[in-house]
Amino acid sequence: MVYDDHRDVTTDERSVAQLVNDLSAQTSRLVRDEMKLAVAEMQSKGKHYGVGAGLGGAAAVLAWFGLGALVAAAVLALALVLPGWAAALIVGVALLLVAGILALAGKKQVEQGSPPVPREATESVRADVASVRESMRR
Repeated sequence: MVYDDHRDVTTDERSVAQLVNDLSAQTSRLVRDEMKLAVAEMQSKGKHYGVGAGLGGAAAVLAWFGLGALVAAAVLALALVLPGWAAALIVGVALLLVAGILALAGKKQVEQGSPPVPREATESVRADVASVRESMRR
């Protein structure tokens, strides 16, 4: 014997209005829970995009300085000052290598966060809808 939360009535004796009321309450609770899941998933993906964008920005700044150092190296090489251009060339190449590493790390972070769709919540809602449909067919 199953009892309703509101009265000592079995499910066989409950009215359609009571059943609809229960369905409405359960549906509301399900929707709230699914929304919480979607929000949590979107926050996680947003963090990955933020880290990826920050690393990409750092890579761009270092690449800019690397390009400046390489330009300085070319200028100094043309002036035939061997120690100056050699040092600038070494610094420029090192900065570009670091920029490349940061760019790859940023790309990886962005890939982990995409697509920016709450995939888990969407799959959960689909499963819930399929379960409700199956219950209705019985």
